[in-house]
Amino acid sequence: MKSIPCLVLLLFLGPSTIAQTTPPPNIVYILADDLGYFDLGCYGNPYNETPHLDSLARHGLRFTQAYSASPVCSPSRAAILTGRHPARYGLTNFIAGNRTDDASPVDPAPWNPFLPSSATTLAEWLKPQGYTTGMVGKWHLGNGDSLAPWAQGFDYSRMIGRNGLDYYNYSIFEDSYKQEFRDDGTHYLTDKLTDYAVEFLEKQPADGQKPFFLYLAYSAPHVFIVPRGDKLSKYFRKYEKFEGRYNPNYGAMMESLDDGVGRIMAALREQGLLENTLVIFTSDNGGVGLPELGPIPTNMEPLRKWKGHVYEGGIRIPAIAFWKGKIVPGGISDQYFSNVDYFATFSELLQKPMPQVEMDSRSILPVLLGTQKSLPDQPAYWHYPHFSNQLGMPAGAYRLGDYKLTESYEDGATELYNLKNDLSETHDLSTQLPEKKREMLAQFRDWRKKVNANMPVKK
Repeated sequence: MKSIPCLVLLLFLGPSTIAQTTPPPNIVYILADDLGYFDLGCYGNPYNETPHLDSLARHGLRFTQAYSASPVCSPSRAAILTGRHPARYGLTNFIAGNRTDDASPVDPAPWNPFLPSSATTLAEWLKPQGYTTGMVGKWHLGNGDSLAPWAQGFDYSRMIGRNGLDYYNYSIFEDSYKQEFRDDGTHYLTDKLTDYAVEFLEKQPADGQKPFFLYLAYSAPHVFIVPRGDKLSKYFRKYEKFEGRYNPNYGAMMESLDDGVGRIMAALREQGLLENTLVIFTSDNGGVGLPELGPIPTNMEPLRKWKGHVYEGGIRIPAIAFWKGKIVPGGISDQYFSNVDYFATFSELLQKPMPQVEMDSRSILPVLLGTQKSLPDQPAYWHYPHFSNQLGMPAGAYRLGDYKLTESYEDGATELYNLKNDLSETHDLSTQLPEKKREMLAQFRDWRKKVNANMPVKK
């Protein structure tokens, strides 16, 4: 008898009120470091063993045209966490340094080596909405107490400190610079970061009344390419079968990364959190396709170039989204978007406005949830006015629809490609479509002026 009045009450309140009682979703954002587009089994790699990520793709949505907002790490991370293009902050290069080229007619642009404390991060935006926020791993957006994750909205922080490129000799700052864990050489860094992430998840209530945001930024598979020894032998055994195309050490590193994702998913399941958690897995930029501090880590073919370049190999990245019961399993989307777009996606998901500044983020939620197959074409921009350690030169790029324009900041040379027909960017259409090139070049330069983009300095 009690069910009838309850039903009447629900009908009277209406669907909007019912929706408001639904607990907000948890968000787990997992970021790999320098992971190439073809490095996962679900993206066609026959050598690296990534069963957990392949399973995530089978049970979720895999994107074929996801991009980073920059071909290097720090700017890309700034885009993820702020929903704004890093050029707006002048944060256009990785923090640690700036290569020059004596033979070039330009010097690299000046740049801001940190994310300003005035920027509103996802964590700072989510906290007033009741979220517990956690950050584990590579921060790379500035040092000092005013710039660290604990000052940028994160309740729980485990930030890689000293020797972040050494997988057996490193330090972790635990919520402050005064609390430092120094490894004694026995804890593999990828595993240690997973330990911290699981620790954070185990502290979260399973009733859904206190949602959480976990930003897990692995350092793998960034150089140095140092795997766990117990995972290495099988990759050497099958090395000759693939005619030396792949790197055994890199493959073993990838397996540890994949194991970490498997442990995160298991922890969500064991804590009763899986049902209402959106999981995103992606990379900060393209993989490294040339020798850097050791043998070539990975192969970006048929994409052109690699990390540090504005061609597809430097900016096209794997991206997988999973949400049980909300995202249709086994989906593949060719919607193009940038990691700057996650902020707006979460904003639409939570029905909460974004910060009151000019944002560059647009929501892809309809594609995530399958209510739309694609979205209207929107511009995507890349601005890298530096000389990268991976031999990249100062340049920018602009995509609209299937067309992509690149511009050299040394001599102004431009190229135009149709990515639908020419993924490898080998057929320059400048002479066939001069009007198209002029139009896109004007739009790209107008955008640079709009965001006050820093430019190389003529010698």
